[in-house]
Amino acid sequence: MKKVYTWLAALVMAAGLGLIAPGPASAASYCGIVWGSLAKTNAAMSGAQVTNVRTGQQPCYDRLVIDLNGKVAGYTVKYVSQVVQDGSGLPVPLRGGAFIQVTVNAPAYNTSGQATYNPANKKELSNVTGYQTFRQVAWAGSFEGYTSLGLGVRARLPFRVFTLAGPDTGSRLVVDVAHYW
Repeated sequence: MKKVYTWLAALVMAAGLGLIAPGPASAASYCGIVWGSLAKTNAAMSGAQVTNVRTGQQPCYDRLVIDLNGKVAGYTVKYVSQVVQDGSGLPVPLRGGAFIQVTVNAPAYNTSGQATYNPANKKELSNVTGYQTFRQVAWAGSFEGYTSLGLGVRARLPFRVFTLAGPDTGSRLVVDVAHYW
């Protein structure tokens, strides 16, 4: 029994002196996602117009896509306490535990003032029933060359923003919101 206490004392002392170190901590993120939840922005303006808004589900995130009929340039995507309408500043009611205001620096109308995107239901731009993260996508307006949407999500979760070329001469602004941290 004396040998057991001696070995135990030696192990405790070795650990205390740092001679025995624990294994490396594993901080692997969900699905390898290393995005954050801070605002993402690009101040450039676009000569293109918004033509469509759509959503999709992926294994690790929900995706919002804004289609433009030319090259997308600037945007601001950020968590806000309340999404507000372009021009008026009136609140946009949204379902969810957190809210993302998505603003693309491009109008949803052409140079003649004709709408290039006119949603049938401004409160529900896409049916997101059954999505893991998205709760609602709503129209917040298009005013003075900027178009905004409200995205209601389950909670404040990491997101990323990027642009894609195509189809044809168009482009897309993509916002992915992770299912988990």
